[in-house]
Amino acid sequence: MSEKKIAWITDSTAYVTQEMKDHPDVYVIPLYITFGEEQFQDGVELSTDELYKRIRENKELPKTSQPPAGEFAKLYEQLKQDYDEAVAVHVSSEISGTIGSANQGKEMAEFPVTVVDSLSMSYAITTLINKGLTLQKTGKNAEEIGEILTTEAKKSENYVLLGSLEQFYKGGRMSGTQYLLGNLLKVKPIIQINNEGKFHLFQKVRSEKKATKRLIELFQEAMSKYKIDSVHVMHGNVAQRAEEVKGLIHEVYPEMNVITGEISSTIAAHAGEGTIAVIWHNENKPVS
Repeated sequence: MSEKKIAWITDSTAYVTQEMKDHPDVYVIPLYITFGEEQFQDGVELSTDELYKRIRENKELPKTSQPPAGEFAKLYEQLKQDYDEAVAVHVSSEISGTIGSANQGKEMAEFPVTVVDSLSMSYAITTLINKGLTLQKTGKNAEEIGEILTTEAKKSENYVLLGSLEQFYKGGRMSGTQYLLGNLLKVKPIIQINNEGKFHLFQKVRSEKKATKRLIELFQEAMSKYKIDSVHVMHGNVAQRAEEVKGLIHEVYPEMNVITGEISSTIAAHAGEGTIAVIWHNENKPVS
């Protein structure tokens, strides 16, 4: 039974719920968004509204970068005063260098941090943090929790309908051939973050309506195989579209807990305004 005090760290690509904001042991380290010579901390110095406004008005696409190792070290030094150890759950190492910075920072600060690769982003990270906090109540220490969360990370399913093919391509997340085909054929690609934490072109669909229908079908397929407690519909400044997707899920599963929310500025910088992402966590069905 661990009685060590554990700090929890994540980054601004996570969907930071009000509960997480209010939790005294949860800390969020922001990624950076750069427009030309100007650099902003995601969610601190730049809101999603401001991000979309800048892109629309300037036609300038931003760049994103992970927090430097020194910022992690500084945070860990502060946490050492009040905590015995920490669990850090971050955006997929295949998408961002944030985990590399977190690991360097813990060496610099000489603080015991168990770093977990979420293999994902957004609400999938939130799910892992919530699971970890529940595990902590059972007396598990940071290392034990980290081992479980590393396994749990592979159970997440994530599908994204991009708001902007151009932003995704220029951000280095799509090949030139895929971008050209998408533009020429006017297809709506469904992007998946696979269980290796990589962006994967899952399927090309002819229209937004058909792509949305396909997302519902994928969720139904998962429901037939797994126990799923909730589904999360994240959006890039299209709350009404997210509510429509929520309604479509409720048509099939009226009792399903569907949570809607906004993607962070770091994600929006690559995926674009108008993005819809559907995320859920697959649990094994209880054996009857």
